Amino acid sequence: MATVNLSDYKPLNISNADEYSIGIVVSEWNDFITHNLRDGALETLKAEGIREENIHIYYVPGAFELSFATMKLCRSGRFAAVIAIGNVIRGETPHFDYICSGVAQGIKDCNILTETPAIFCVLTDDNKEQSLERSGGRLGNKGVEAAITALKMIDFNKKSI
Repeated sequence: MATVNLSDYKPLNISNADEYSIGIVVSEWNDFITHNLRDGALETLKAEGIREENIHIYYVPGAFELSFATMKLCRSGRFAAVIAIGNVIRGETPHFDYICSGVAQGIKDCNILTETPAIFCVLTDDNKEQSLERSGGRLGNKGVEAAITALKMIDFNKKSI
């Protein structure tokens, strides 16, 4: 998918979207990337009918803290979905692998242990250029994709037994 803009999507036209409350947790680490992702998610949620006052943004120091904050928001019962936004860029040590694995498992746990969809919007790239390409560059903005995923999962949750 290295040549395809994955952020192109057909508008969802979800009824009652203005009633949904969405939580977004954003890592401050690599904020030159995470803020692009946040902005892409915000623009998309608003374009799909979510009222700005129903979008609640929280900041945490780094990607590893996303799991704790996302779980807290999911368990609160206040949100129809929670989007976890972060960025980890590979370095010279195995630290990258531990952080990525921990965050992925933590967000997965939110989905298994709560009734609130938790959306994984954490870029795990080999270098800064790859992260820039996926946060509003040539390959789109994964924040857009996360917002659409959140809305689709809210719809699934409402329709499921």
